[in-house]
Amino acid sequence: RRLACGDTEGRLEALFGRVRAIQGKSGPFDMLLCVGSFFGPASETEWAEYRTGAKKAPIPTFVLGANDQETVRYFPDVSGCELAENITYLGRRGLYSSTSGLQIAYLSGTESQDEPTPAYSFSAKDVAELKTSLLSTPDFKGVDILLTSPWPRDVGTFGNSVGEINTKKCGSKLISDLAASLKPRYHFAALEKAYYERLPYRNHTVLQESPQHVSRFIALADVGNSSKKKYLYAFSIVPMSSMDPADLVKQPQDVTENPYRKPQKEGQKTKPPLCAEEEPACQFFFDLKKHQGRKRPSDGKEGGKAQPKQPKKPPQPMGPCWFCLASPEVEKHLVISVGTHCYLALAKGGLLPDHVLILPIGHYQSVVDLSSEVVEELTKYKSALKDFFRSKGKRYVLFERNYRSQHLQLQVIPVPLDHCTSEDIKESFIAQAQEQQIELLEIPEHSDITQVAQPGTPYFYVELDTGEKLFHRIRGRFPLHFGRSVPLTIPLLPGPGR
Repeated sequence: RRLACGDTEGRLEALFGRVRAIQGKSGPFDMLLCVGSFFGPASETEWAEYRTGAKKAPIPTFVLGANDQETVRYFPDVSGCELAENITYLGRRGLYSSTSGLQIAYLSGTESQDEPTPAYSFSAKDVAELKTSLLSTPDFKGVDILLTSPWPRDVGTFGNSVGEINTKKCGSKLISDLAASLKPRYHFAALEKAYYERLPYRNHTVLQESPQHVSRFIALADVGNSSKKKYLYAFSIVPMSSMDPADLVKQPQDVTENPYRKPQKEGQKTKPPLCAEEEPACQFFFDLKKHQGRKRPSDGKEGGKAQPKQPKKPPQPMGPCWFCLASPEVEKHLVISVGTHCYLALAKGGLLPDHVLILPIGHYQSVVDLSSEVVEELTKYKSALKDFFRSKGKRYVLFERNYRSQHLQLQVIPVPLDHCTSEDIKESFIAQAQEQQIELLEIPEHSDITQVAQPGTPYFYVELDTGEKLFHRIRGRFPLHFGRSVPLTIPLLPGPGR
Protein backbone atom coordinates (compact mmCIF):
# COMPACT_ATOMS: atom_id res chain seq x y z
CA ARG A 1 0.00 0.00 0.00
CA ARG A 2 1.42 3.33 -1.08
CA LEU A 3 0.67 7.04 -0.78
CA ALA A 4 1.43 9.71 -3.37
CA CYS A 5 1.47 13.43 -2.68
CA GLY A 6 1.45 16.65 -4.72
CA ASP A 7 3.40 19.87 -4.07
CA THR A 8 4.34 20.02 -0.38
CA GLU A 9 6.12 23.41 -0.71
CA GLY A 10 7.61 23.11 2.79
CA ARG A 11 4.30 22.43 4.59
CA LEU A 12 5.72 19.34 6.28
CA GLU A 13 3.59 19.46 9.42
CA ALA A 14 0.39 19.61 7.35
CA LEU A 15 1.50 16.70 5.17
CA PHE A 16 2.82 14.40 7.87
CA GLY A 17 -0.08 15.22 10.19
CA ARG A 18 -2.47 14.05 7.46
CA VAL A 19 -0.40 10.91 6.86
CA ARG A 20 -0.49 10.04 10.57
CA ALA A 21 -4.27 10.48 10.61
CA ILE A 22 -4.71 8.20 7.57
CA GLN A 23 -2.46 5.51 9.04
CA GLY A 24 -4.27 5.72 12.35
CA LYS A 25 -7.56 5.08 10.58
CA SER A 26 -6.57 2.70 7.76
CA GLY A 27 -3.40 1.04 9.00
CA PRO A 28 0.22 1.46 7.93
CA PHE A 29 1.39 2.32 4.41
CA ASP A 30 4.71 1.24 2.96
CA MET A 31 5.94 4.50 1.48
CA LEU A 32 5.06 8.08 0.55
CA LEU A 33 6.01 9.33 -2.94
CA CYS A 34 6.18 13.11 -3.30
CA VAL A 35 6.00 14.78 -6.73
CA GLY A 36 6.14 18.48 -7.56
CA SER A 37 7.90 20.93 -5.25
CA PHE A 38 8.75 19.38 -1.89
CA PHE A 39 10.35 22.60 -0.62
CA GLY A 40 9.09 26.17 -0.87
CA PRO A 41 10.15 29.72 -0.01
CA ALA A 42 9.16 29.31 3.65
CA SER A 43 10.58 25.82 4.22
CA GLU A 44 13.52 26.56 6.48
CA THR A 45 11.82 26.72 9.89
CA GLU A 46 9.88 23.45 9.64
CA TRP A 47 12.64 21.70 7.70
CA ALA A 48 15.27 22.44 10.37
CA GLU A 49 13.42 20.24 12.87
CA TYR A 50 13.44 17.26 10.48
CA ARG A 51 16.99 17.85 9.27
CA THR A 52 18.35 17.88 12.83
CA GLY A 53 16.33 14.85 13.91
CA ALA A 54 14.07 16.72 16.32
CA LYS A 55 11.15 15.39 14.25
CA LYS A 56 10.83 12.33 12.04
CA ALA A 57 8.66 11.56 9.04
CA PRO A 58 6.08 8.90 10.04
CA ILE A 59 6.67 6.87 6.88
CA PRO A 60 9.56 6.31 4.42
CA THR A 61 9.26 9.35 2.14
CA PHE A 62 10.78 9.69 -1.34
CA VAL A 63 10.95 13.09 -3.02
CA LEU A 64 11.89 14.60 -6.38
CA GLY A 65 14.40 17.41 -6.83
CA ALA A 66 14.12 21.17 -7.21
CA ASN A 67 11.88 22.91 -9.76
CA ASP A 68 13.41 26.38 -9.30
CA GLN A 69 16.73 27.99 -8.39
CA GLU A 70 15.65 28.91 -4.85
CA THR A 71 15.28 25.31 -3.67
CA VAL A 72 18.33 23.77 -5.38
CA ARG A 73 20.29 24.20 -2.14
CA TYR A 74 18.19 21.56 -0.37
CA PHE A 75 19.53 18.82 -2.66
CA PRO A 76 23.30 18.39 -2.13
CA ASP A 77 23.82 15.33 -4.36
CA VAL A 78 22.29 15.08 -7.86
CA SER A 79 22.57 11.29 -7.76
CA GLY A 80 20.26 11.15 -4.71
CA CYS A 81 20.80 11.02 -0.96
CA GLU A 82 19.11 10.87 2.41
CA LEU A 83 17.97 14.39 3.37
CA ALA A 84 16.73 13.47 6.84
CA GLU A 85 15.63 10.38 8.70
CA ASN A 86 12.92 8.66 6.60
CA ILE A 87 13.16 11.33 3.85
CA THR A 88 15.13 10.39 0.72
CA TYR A 89 15.88 12.42 -2.41
CA LEU A 90 15.68 9.99 -5.34
CA GLY A 91 18.02 11.94 -7.60
CA ARG A 92 18.00 13.70 -10.98
CA ARG A 93 16.73 10.67 -12.92
CA GLY A 94 16.79 6.89 -12.62
CA LEU A 95 15.01 3.78 -11.42
CA TYR A 96 14.34 2.88 -7.80
CA SER A 97 13.64 -0.78 -7.01
CA SER A 98 11.95 -1.47 -3.69
CA THR A 99 12.60 -4.60 -1.65
CA SER A 100 9.27 -5.99 -2.89
CA GLY A 101 10.37 -5.66 -6.52
CA LEU A 102 8.37 -2.51 -7.30
CA GLN A 103 10.01 -0.55 -10.15
CA ILE A 104 9.74 3.25 -9.76
CA ALA A 105 11.15 5.43 -12.55
CA TYR A 106 11.67 9.12 -11.74
CA LEU A 107 12.69 12.37 -13.40
CA SER A 108 13.28 15.50 -11.32
CA GLY A 109 12.82 19.13 -12.34
CA THR A 110 11.10 20.96 -15.18
CA GLU A 111 11.76 20.79 -18.92
CA SER A 112 14.43 23.14 -20.28
CA GLN A 113 15.82 23.87 -23.73
CA ASP A 114 18.77 25.85 -22.32
CA GLU A 115 22.38 24.71 -22.55
CA PRO A 116 23.84 23.99 -20.12
CA THR A 117 20.69 22.68 -18.46
CA PRO A 118 19.95 24.41 -15.10
CA ALA A 119 20.32 22.31 -11.96
CA TYR A 120 16.54 22.33 -11.47
CA SER A 121 15.67 21.14 -14.99
CA PHE A 122 15.96 18.19 -17.34
CA SER A 123 16.74 18.12 -21.04
CA ALA A 124 16.01 15.91 -24.04
CA LYS A 125 19.35 14.24 -23.35
CA ASP A 126 18.27 13.32 -19.79
CA VAL A 127 15.07 11.77 -21.09
CA ALA A 128 16.89 9.88 -23.86
CA GLU A 129 19.44 8.46 -21.42
CA LEU A 130 16.75 7.39 -18.96
CA LYS A 131 14.78 5.70 -21.74
CA THR A 132 17.88 3.94 -23.08
CA SER A 133 18.90 2.61 -19.69
CA LEU A 134 15.45 1.10 -19.07
CA LEU A 135 14.40 -0.01 -22.56
CA SER A 136 17.65 -1.92 -23.00
CA THR A 137 16.59 -4.27 -20.19
CA PRO A 138 15.75 -7.71 -21.63
CA ASP A 139 11.98 -8.33 -21.95
CA PHE A 140 11.14 -4.79 -20.77
CA LYS A 141 7.36 -4.48 -20.40
CA GLY A 142 7.15 -1.18 -18.54
CA VAL A 143 7.56 0.21 -15.03
CA ASP A 144 5.18 0.07 -12.11
CA ILE A 145 5.32 3.79 -11.27
CA LEU A 146 6.61 6.94 -12.97
CA LEU A 147 7.22 10.09 -10.89
CA THR A 148 7.60 13.50 -12.57
CA SER A 149 6.88 17.01 -11.42
CA PRO A 150 5.35 18.48 -14.63
CA TRP A 151 2.34 16.95 -16.34
CA PRO A 152 2.86 15.24 -19.70
CA ARG A 153 1.66 17.35 -22.66
CA ASP A 154 -1.63 16.15 -24.28
CA VAL A 155 -2.49 13.78 -21.44
CA GLY A 156 -6.15 14.81 -21.74
CA THR A 157 -6.48 13.58 -25.34
CA PHE A 158 -9.18 10.85 -25.60
CA GLY A 159 -9.70 11.18 -21.85
CA ASN A 160 -12.17 12.65 -19.40
CA SER A 161 -12.44 16.40 -18.80
CA VAL A 162 -9.41 18.09 -17.24
CA GLY A 163 -11.36 21.15 -16.14
CA GLU A 164 -9.55 24.44 -16.58
CA ILE A 165 -6.16 22.89 -17.38
CA ASN A 166 -5.28 23.01 -21.08
CA THR A 167 -3.21 19.86 -21.57
CA LYS A 168 -2.33 20.87 -25.13
CA LYS A 169 -0.34 23.82 -23.76
CA CYS A 170 0.68 22.93 -20.21
CA GLY A 171 3.14 20.24 -19.29
CA SER A 172 6.12 18.71 -21.03
CA LYS A 173 6.36 17.00 -24.41
CA LEU A 174 9.48 15.22 -23.21
CA ILE A 175 7.52 13.66 -20.36
CA SER A 176 4.80 12.59 -22.81
CA ASP A 177 7.50 10.82 -24.81
CA LEU A 178 8.93 9.27 -21.64
CA ALA A 179 5.53 8.01 -20.47
CA ALA A 180 4.78 6.56 -23.91
CA SER A 181 8.05 4.61 -23.81
CA LEU A 182 8.12 3.51 -20.17
CA LYS A 183 4.42 2.48 -20.03
CA PRO A 184 3.99 3.12 -16.30
CA ARG A 185 1.05 1.48 -14.57
CA TYR A 186 0.78 4.65 -12.45
CA HIS A 187 2.15 8.07 -13.39
CA PHE A 188 2.04 10.83 -10.77
CA ALA A 189 2.72 14.55 -11.38
CA ALA A 190 1.92 17.95 -9.87
CA LEU A 191 2.81 21.68 -10.27
CA GLU A 192 -0.59 22.74 -11.73
CA LYS A 193 -2.35 23.12 -8.34
CA ALA A 194 -5.05 20.75 -9.59
CA TYR A 195 -6.27 17.19 -9.02
CA TYR A 196 -6.93 15.12 -12.11
CA GLU A 197 -7.34 11.36 -12.34
CA ARG A 198 -7.40 10.45 -15.99
CA LEU A 199 -9.26 7.45 -17.34
CA PRO A 200 -6.82 4.55 -17.79
CA TYR A 201 -5.32 4.28 -21.27
CA ARG A 202 -4.03 1.28 -23.19
CA ASN A 203 -0.44 0.69 -24.30
CA HIS A 204 -1.21 -1.40 -27.36
CA THR A 205 -3.12 -1.08 -30.62
CA VAL A 206 -6.36 -3.03 -30.48
CA LEU A 207 -6.49 -6.10 -32.76
CA GLN A 208 -2.99 -5.36 -34.05
CA GLU A 209 -0.76 -5.90 -31.01
CA SER A 210 -0.83 -8.28 -28.06
CA PRO A 211 -2.69 -6.82 -25.06
CA GLN A 212 -0.54 -4.94 -22.56
CA HIS A 213 -1.24 -3.44 -19.15
CA VAL A 214 -3.02 -0.09 -18.91
CA SER A 215 -1.57 3.16 -17.54
CA ARG A 216 -3.18 5.54 -15.07
CA PHE A 217 -2.18 9.20 -14.83
CA ILE A 218 -2.92 11.07 -11.59
CA ALA A 219 -2.11 14.73 -11.01
CA LEU A 220 -2.21 15.95 -7.40
CA ALA A 221 -2.85 19.39 -5.94
CA ASP A 222 -0.72 21.25 -3.39
CA VAL A 223 -0.73 20.32 0.30
CA GLY A 224 -3.21 22.23 2.43
CA ASN A 225 -4.74 24.14 -0.51
CA SER A 226 -7.72 26.34 0.40
CA SER A 227 -9.92 24.77 -2.31
CA LYS A 228 -9.61 21.38 -0.63
CA LYS A 229 -8.45 19.76 -3.85
CA LYS A 230 -7.05 16.26 -3.40
CA TYR A 231 -3.31 16.25 -2.72
CA LEU A 232 -2.84 12.81 -1.17
CA TYR A 233 -3.64 9.61 -3.07
CA ALA A 234 -3.72 6.11 -1.55
CA PHE A 235 -3.35 3.06 -3.77
CA SER A 236 -2.39 -0.60 -3.67
CA ILE A 237 -0.10 -2.10 -6.26
CA VAL A 238 1.51 -5.52 -6.69
CA PRO A 239 4.83 -5.37 -8.55
CA MET A 240 4.49 -6.19 -12.23
CA SER A 241 7.13 -8.89 -11.88
CA SER A 242 4.97 -10.74 -9.33
CA MET A 243 1.71 -10.65 -11.26
CA ASP A 244 0.08 -13.32 -13.39
CA PRO A 245 0.45 -12.12 -17.02
CA ALA A 246 -3.29 -12.57 -17.69
CA ASP A 247 -4.21 -10.43 -14.67
CA LEU A 248 -1.65 -7.78 -15.63
CA VAL A 249 -3.16 -7.13 -19.07
CA LYS A 250 -6.83 -7.10 -18.05
CA GLN A 251 -8.54 -4.07 -19.60
CA PRO A 252 -11.01 -2.06 -17.48
CA GLN A 253 -14.33 -1.03 -19.05
CA ASP A 254 -13.41 2.67 -19.18
CA VAL A 255 -10.00 2.26 -20.88
CA THR A 256 -9.23 4.79 -23.64
CA GLU A 257 -6.78 5.18 -26.48
CA ASN A 258 -3.22 6.18 -25.65
CA PRO A 259 -3.07 10.01 -25.56
CA TYR A 260 0.56 10.09 -26.73
CA ARG A 261 0.19 7.95 -29.84
CA LYS A 262 0.74 9.98 -32.99
CA PRO A 263 -2.51 10.30 -34.96
CA GLN A 264 -2.63 8.87 -38.43
CA LYS A 265 -1.61 11.41 -41.03
CA GLU A 266 -4.49 12.84 -42.95
CA GLY A 267 -4.53 12.53 -46.68
CA GLN A 268 -2.91 9.10 -46.81
CA LYS A 269 -3.50 7.45 -50.15
CA THR A 270 -6.16 4.77 -50.28
CA LYS A 271 -6.49 1.86 -52.63
CA PRO A 272 -8.50 2.63 -55.78
CA PRO A 273 -12.19 1.76 -55.30
CA LEU A 274 -13.49 -1.29 -57.10
CA CYS A 275 -15.79 0.55 -59.48
CA ALA A 276 -16.51 -2.48 -61.66
CA GLU A 277 -17.83 -4.38 -58.63
CA GLU A 278 -19.60 -1.45 -56.97
CA GLU A 279 -22.96 -2.46 -55.58
CA PRO A 280 -25.71 -0.57 -57.50
CA ALA A 281 -26.60 2.51 -55.50
CA CYS A 282 -30.32 2.05 -56.13
CA GLN A 283 -30.42 -1.46 -54.69
CA PHE A 284 -31.09 -0.50 -51.10
CA PHE A 285 -30.50 3.18 -50.72
CA PHE A 286 -31.59 6.25 -52.66
CA ASP A 287 -31.29 6.75 -56.37
CA LEU A 288 -29.90 10.24 -57.08
CA LYS A 289 -30.14 11.00 -60.80
CA LYS A 290 -30.81 14.66 -61.52
CA HIS A 291 -28.75 17.80 -61.04
CA GLN A 292 -30.87 19.67 -58.54
CA GLY A 293 -29.52 21.89 -55.79
CA ARG A 294 -26.46 24.05 -55.43
CA LYS A 295 -23.01 22.50 -55.36
CA ARG A 296 -21.29 22.87 -52.01
CA PRO A 297 -17.82 24.42 -51.94
CA SER A 298 -16.49 21.89 -49.40
CA ASP A 299 -15.50 19.38 -52.08
CA GLY A 300 -13.35 22.02 -53.78
CA LYS A 301 -15.19 22.06 -57.14
CA GLU A 302 -17.18 25.30 -56.85
CA GLY A 303 -17.34 26.85 -60.33
CA GLY A 304 -14.43 24.70 -61.45
CA LYS A 305 -11.97 27.08 -59.78
CA ALA A 306 -9.41 26.25 -57.15
CA GLN A 307 -10.15 27.42 -53.62
CA PRO A 308 -6.72 28.48 -52.33
CA LYS A 309 -7.74 28.71 -48.67
CA GLN A 310 -9.83 25.52 -48.55
CA PRO A 311 -8.59 22.35 -46.81
CA LYS A 312 -6.93 19.71 -48.92
CA LYS A 313 -9.38 18.03 -51.31
CA PRO A 314 -10.54 14.53 -50.43
CA PRO A 315 -9.82 11.84 -53.04
CA GLN A 316 -12.06 12.12 -56.09
CA PRO A 317 -14.22 9.20 -57.30
CA MET A 318 -12.97 7.10 -60.18
CA GLY A 319 -16.37 7.34 -61.87
CA PRO A 320 -19.92 8.59 -61.15
CA CYS A 321 -20.65 8.57 -57.41
CA TRP A 322 -24.30 8.61 -56.33
CA PHE A 323 -23.43 9.80 -52.84
CA CYS A 324 -21.21 12.87 -53.39
CA LEU A 325 -23.62 15.71 -52.68
CA ALA A 326 -21.93 18.00 -55.19
CA SER A 327 -22.33 15.52 -58.05
CA PRO A 328 -24.44 16.87 -60.98
CA GLU A 329 -26.39 13.61 -60.87
CA VAL A 330 -27.61 14.08 -57.30
CA GLU A 331 -31.35 14.28 -56.59
CA LYS A 332 -31.92 15.59 -53.09
CA HIS A 333 -35.51 14.57 -52.32
CA LEU A 334 -34.36 12.07 -49.66
CA VAL A 335 -31.86 14.41 -47.98
CA ILE A 336 -32.95 15.33 -44.44
CA SER A 337 -30.14 17.57 -43.17
CA VAL A 338 -27.03 19.12 -44.68
CA GLY A 339 -24.11 20.22 -42.53
CA THR A 340 -20.73 21.65 -43.42
CA HIS A 341 -18.99 18.31 -44.01
CA CYS A 342 -21.72 15.64 -43.67
CA TYR A 343 -25.35 15.13 -44.54
CA LEU A 344 -28.23 12.91 -43.44
CA ALA A 345 -30.58 11.10 -45.83
CA LEU A 346 -33.34 8.54 -45.76
CA ALA A 347 -32.36 5.11 -47.06
CA LYS A 348 -34.28 4.05 -50.16
CA GLY A 349 -35.46 0.51 -49.53
CA GLY A 350 -34.75 0.96 -45.84
CA LEU A 351 -35.62 -1.68 -43.26
CA LEU A 352 -37.84 0.86 -41.48
CA PRO A 353 -39.33 4.24 -42.42
CA ASP A 354 -36.75 5.98 -40.18
CA HIS A 355 -33.73 3.98 -41.42
CA VAL A 356 -31.24 6.74 -42.28
CA LEU A 357 -27.72 7.20 -43.62
CA ILE A 358 -24.95 9.53 -42.45
CA LEU A 359 -22.66 10.41 -45.36
CA PRO A 360 -19.76 12.80 -45.98
CA ILE A 361 -20.51 15.56 -48.49
CA GLY A 362 -17.10 15.17 -50.13
CA HIS A 363 -15.84 11.88 -51.49
CA TYR A 364 -14.44 9.59 -48.79
CA GLN A 365 -14.41 5.81 -49.02
CA SER A 366 -14.52 4.94 -45.30
CA VAL A 367 -14.44 6.32 -41.77
CA VAL A 368 -10.68 5.75 -41.50
CA ASP A 369 -10.13 8.07 -44.50
CA LEU A 370 -11.98 11.04 -42.96
CA SER A 371 -10.25 14.27 -42.02
CA SER A 372 -10.58 15.49 -38.43
CA GLU A 373 -13.22 18.15 -39.17
CA VAL A 374 -15.43 15.57 -40.95
CA VAL A 375 -15.07 13.16 -38.02
CA GLU A 376 -16.08 15.91 -35.60
CA GLU A 377 -19.29 16.69 -37.51
CA LEU A 378 -20.07 13.00 -38.05
CA THR A 379 -19.86 12.52 -34.26
CA LYS A 380 -22.32 15.37 -33.75
CA TYR A 381 -24.77 13.73 -36.17
CA LYS A 382 -24.52 10.44 -34.27
CA SER A 383 -25.14 12.21 -30.97
CA ALA A 384 -28.16 14.08 -32.40
CA LEU A 385 -29.64 10.85 -33.78
CA LYS A 386 -29.17 9.12 -30.43
CA ASP A 387 -31.06 11.91 -28.65
CA PHE A 388 -33.80 11.95 -31.33
CA PHE A 389 -34.38 8.20 -31.32
CA ARG A 390 -34.31 8.03 -27.51
CA SER A 391 -37.02 10.73 -27.44
CA LYS A 392 -39.11 8.35 -29.60
CA GLY A 393 -38.48 5.36 -27.32
CA LYS A 394 -35.82 3.83 -29.57
CA ARG A 395 -32.12 3.08 -29.71
CA TYR A 396 -30.03 2.74 -32.84
CA VAL A 397 -27.52 0.33 -34.29
CA LEU A 398 -25.05 1.73 -36.82
CA PHE A 399 -22.88 -0.18 -39.27
CA GLU A 400 -20.42 0.46 -42.09
CA ARG A 401 -19.26 -1.96 -44.80
CA ASN A 402 -15.98 -0.81 -46.34
CA TYR A 403 -15.99 -3.50 -49.03
CA ARG A 404 -17.04 -3.16 -52.68
CA SER A 405 -18.21 0.34 -51.89
CA GLN A 406 -16.96 3.65 -53.19
CA HIS A 407 -18.45 6.26 -50.84
CA LEU A 408 -18.76 6.01 -47.04
CA GLN A 409 -22.30 5.13 -45.93
CA LEU A 410 -23.09 4.82 -42.22
CA GLN A 411 -26.35 2.88 -41.96
CA VAL A 412 -28.38 3.89 -38.88
CA ILE A 413 -31.28 1.60 -37.96
CA PRO A 414 -33.55 2.39 -34.99
CA VAL A 415 -34.86 -0.37 -32.71
CA PRO A 416 -37.64 0.09 -30.08
CA LEU A 417 -36.20 0.19 -26.56
CA ASP A 418 -38.85 -2.18 -25.22
CA HIS A 419 -38.14 -4.81 -27.90
CA CYS A 420 -34.55 -5.60 -26.98
CA THR A 421 -31.49 -4.42 -25.12
CA SER A 422 -28.18 -3.33 -26.61
CA GLU A 423 -26.82 -6.70 -25.47
CA ASP A 424 -29.52 -8.46 -27.54
CA ILE A 425 -28.47 -6.50 -30.63
CA LYS A 426 -24.80 -7.26 -30.07
CA GLU A 427 -25.51 -10.96 -29.56
CA SER A 428 -27.60 -11.05 -32.76
CA PHE A 429 -24.66 -9.71 -34.79
CA ILE A 430 -22.20 -12.11 -33.14
CA ALA A 431 -24.51 -15.12 -33.59
CA GLN A 432 -25.16 -14.38 -37.27
CA ALA A 433 -21.43 -13.81 -37.82
CA GLN A 434 -20.59 -17.18 -36.27
CA GLU A 435 -23.14 -18.92 -38.51
CA GLN A 436 -21.44 -17.43 -41.57
CA GLN A 437 -17.93 -18.05 -40.20
CA ILE A 438 -17.24 -14.32 -39.84
CA GLU A 439 -14.88 -13.32 -37.03
CA LEU A 440 -16.66 -10.37 -35.44
CA LEU A 441 -14.56 -9.06 -32.55
CA GLU A 442 -15.58 -6.62 -29.82
CA ILE A 443 -13.32 -3.60 -29.47
CA PRO A 444 -13.20 -1.36 -26.37
CA GLU A 445 -15.69 1.47 -26.07
CA HIS A 446 -13.12 4.27 -26.14
CA SER A 447 -11.11 2.83 -29.01
CA ASP A 448 -10.57 4.78 -32.20
CA ILE A 449 -11.27 2.81 -35.38
CA THR A 450 -8.27 4.46 -37.05
CA GLN A 451 -6.15 2.54 -34.52
CA VAL A 452 -7.71 -0.73 -35.72
CA ALA A 453 -7.84 -0.33 -39.51
CA GLN A 454 -5.55 1.44 -41.96
CA PRO A 455 -6.89 3.36 -44.99
CA GLY A 456 -7.70 0.97 -47.81
CA THR A 457 -8.31 -1.99 -45.47
CA PRO A 458 -11.66 -3.70 -46.17
CA TYR A 459 -13.72 -4.11 -42.98
CA PHE A 460 -17.21 -4.36 -41.47
CA TYR A 461 -17.93 -2.25 -38.40
CA VAL A 462 -20.88 -2.11 -35.97
CA GLU A 463 -21.50 0.54 -33.32
CA LEU A 464 -24.33 0.68 -30.78
CA ASP A 465 -25.56 3.95 -29.29
CA THR A 466 -24.09 2.76 -25.97
CA GLY A 467 -20.61 3.03 -27.50
CA GLU A 468 -20.11 -0.75 -27.80
CA LYS A 469 -18.36 -1.72 -31.04
CA LEU A 470 -17.76 -4.81 -33.17
CA PHE A 471 -15.20 -5.15 -35.96
CA HIS A 472 -14.37 -7.63 -38.72
CA ARG A 473 -11.35 -7.31 -40.99
CA ILE A 474 -12.43 -8.59 -44.41
CA ARG A 475 -9.75 -10.81 -45.94
CA GLY A 476 -11.72 -12.58 -48.68
CA ARG A 477 -15.32 -12.54 -49.81
CA PHE A 478 -17.96 -10.97 -47.57
CA PRO A 479 -21.79 -11.14 -47.84
CA LEU A 480 -22.87 -7.69 -49.04
CA HIS A 481 -26.22 -7.83 -47.23
CA PHE A 482 -24.87 -9.03 -43.86
CA GLY A 483 -25.42 -5.71 -42.09
CA ARG A 484 -29.02 -5.45 -43.31
CA SER A 485 -29.89 -9.07 -42.57
CA VAL A 486 -28.93 -9.07 -38.89
CA PRO A 487 -31.53 -6.53 -37.66
CA LEU A 488 -34.25 -8.72 -39.22
CA THR A 489 -33.35 -11.42 -36.67
CA ILE A 490 -34.20 -9.11 -33.78
CA PRO A 491 -37.63 -10.04 -32.36
CA LEU A 492 -40.57 -7.82 -33.38
CA LEU A 493 -38.55 -5.82 -35.92
CA PRO A 494 -40.50 -5.98 -39.21
CA GLY A 495 -38.89 -6.71 -42.53
CA PRO A 496 -38.96 -4.26 -45.47
CA GLY A 497 -42.43 -3.30 -46.58
CA ARG A 498 -44.28 -4.83 -43.62
